[in-house]
Amino acid sequence: MDTMRDRFTAAASRLLDEDPRVAVVLAEIGVVGFEEARRRHPDRVINVGIREQLLVGAGAGLALTGMRPVVHTFASFLVERPFEQVKLDLGHQGVGAVLVSAAASFDWPAGGYTHMAPGDVALLDTLDGWTVHVPGHPDEAETLLRHAVAAGDDKVYVRLSEQSNGTALPVDGERFRVVREGRRGAVVAVGPVLDAVLAATEGLDVTVLYATTVRPFDAAGLRRATGAAPADVVLVEPYLAGTSTAAVSDALADVPHRVLGLGVGRRELRRYGTVAEHVAAHGLDAASLRERVAGFLAVRQPV
Repeated sequence: MDTMRDRFTAAASRLLDEDPRVAVVLAEIGVVGFEEARRRHPDRVINVGIREQLLVGAGAGLALTGMRPVVHTFASFLVERPFEQVKLDLGHQGVGAVLVSAAASFDWPAGGYTHMAPGDVALLDTLDGWTVHVPGHPDEAETLLRHAVAAGDDKVYVRLSEQSNGTALPVDGERFRVVREGRRGAVVAVGPVLDAVLAATEGLDVTVLYATTVRPFDAAGLRRATGAAPADVVLVEPYLAGTSTAAVSDALADVPHRVLGLGVGRRELRRYGTVAEHVAAHGLDAASLRERVAGFLAVRQPV
């Protein structure tokens, strides 16, 4: 099966053919995948070299001329390293772009901490007006990319990962999807953690919501899932633990509630190992999630 990044490259290449406003801006990473598209559109596939601040600045410049730039590199080089340009060149100037990342929180452990970005969504939360998509499958990645490109001049972040759920679900770029219904609390599974959450909650009397668009946060969907009674919510996010706990609290501000935020911990894991080892170390494997979810929601586990 294609990875999300494979699908992004193919879909973005087609978008270059379909829409003359689209331009792809790269900083060396990903250039090989766009070689054919660059031959067809040499003025709209732009490689700025290993200059991440220029990457975002060039995207903003294209947006000022009326183009719809799709800006791509690893998450740590797209959001963290050029954050000032994201804040000023896009936000302050009032122009939009589609930022598409790869490598996620720890998808390439051998690359070391410089290539990890568990704090990317939390960092974007300090800025106003960003839409954030977190697909959990390559099919969803293509759908959400197309939503992002079509979103006028909005500022959109599409967070791709090497990790993927086994099956794609219909996504609309706005709402959470109810995957399982229960009465003892709600678990919000973001993007590629859905399969682990479903395995972890098998047989438990809980509602599972699937979130592939986390900003804006689907407050109405969460309220429908929890009802008017006191609510217990577990967030399982593939990035920094607790990133969306404030959004949950805002959504349920007039309802007594408890929130548990699970995700990537703050402690740096210096023995980089494998992706599976990172998943387990951060407690995002099914067995660890089951223990924490069942304990927090006080649901009886099947014998």
